[in-house]
Amino acid sequence: MNHYLKTAVTLLLLSFWAACAPDSEYSRVEELITEVRLYHAPDKRIALWEISFQDGVLQGETNLPEAINSLTTKLDQESISYQNSIALLPEEALGDRNQALVTISVANIRSAPRHSSELATQALLGTPLRVLKKEDTWYLVQTPEGYISWVDAAGIALKSSEEMNEWIASEKVVFTEMLGTLYQEAAFNSLPVSDLTAGNMVKHIATEGNFHLVELPDGRRGFVPRLETIAYGDWIATRELSDTNLIKTAKLMMGVPYLWGGTSPKGVDCSGFTKTVYFLNGMIIPRDASQQVREGEDIDTSAGWDNLEVGDLLFFGVPASEDAPERVVHVGMWIGDNSFIHSRGRVRISSFDPDDENYDEYELNRYLRSKRIRNTTGNHLWKVNSLIQ
Repeated sequence: MNHYLKTAVTLLLLSFWAACAPDSEYSRVEELITEVRLYHAPDKRIALWEISFQDGVLQGETNLPEAINSLTTKLDQESISYQNSIALLPEEALGDRNQALVTISVANIRSAPRHSSELATQALLGTPLRVLKKEDTWYLVQTPEGYISWVDAAGIALKSSEEMNEWIASEKVVFTEMLGTLYQEAAFNSLPVSDLTAGNMVKHIATEGNFHLVELPDGRRGFVPRLETIAYGDWIATRELSDTNLIKTAKLMMGVPYLWGGTSPKGVDCSGFTKTVYFLNGMIIPRDASQQVREGEDIDTSAGWDNLEVGDLLFFGVPASEDAPERVVHVGMWIGDNSFIHSRGRVRISSFDPDDENYDEYELNRYLRSKRIRNTTGNHLWKVNSLIQ
């Protein structure tokens, strides 16, 4: 090879590596972004990590400051140049009003900021929310169990830390009936201010005869029957995950229609039903069946149903195969006597006993496994007293 040919080949190789270097660096940054996401935000339903790398700039948004620190540390360690333009939520435009309280009996929280979008979950009146950002008349919020989705501004009242602390410290009552009404006057024939549902929390102002005068988080006031409420402190103190309580609460919701994304006695999906039953008895559990199945203790049902206890969660779906992991698509709660209660079409009781009138061959054929979450601990299991602190 002559001198000129060697020189040409060398220049060609240098040009090739120079051209590939940025692509190689870009690929490495994308790998690190994914690595951080898998560690800090493996479930996008409860952690926001929408980050990209373009023209040397890190951009996008997240609500995880520790994830940003992890990524930039990794980049610095590998001497990769970058400009950090990641937006950390809550967004600054919210100022100190980056908290909110639900102001209607059940707030619909959707996967995108529009009413036509999928219903992701719901939150009850008085539930505190973390507000992350605003888009038109919608707010991206995070529920106490971590779920991140969009709520219409009409369903919440923004609060500063000071205002939230004042509300937390106030005397409150909890509505205990499945469904009810907040009246304009202390009379059952009065016009309504709002409907109510089990678990709604409102501020107690005064007592007038058989009614409490209460205030909603947006300042509206009305009267609720005393016998349909309990003081918040007493409600917290009396929550018990007993067999009797779990079965009673579940059966009080018999016939409630199935509603995708629903988590109240007005309408529930399968995991919204189990979540609501547990919440009304003192425990906050994850929103979706695919999240609930990660909690608690595995129960051996290989030899039958004798090891199951009231309150155990039964999961249904598609078992793992060589080509795909297990896919959990449904959940119900064991109530004993070979039976479980669940929301499919409506809240109903099904049985694994072929001789029972409620025998459910369909669910039996797609049964996967069972978990016990009652009296267990986990990173995503909380007592209700952590809801308002």
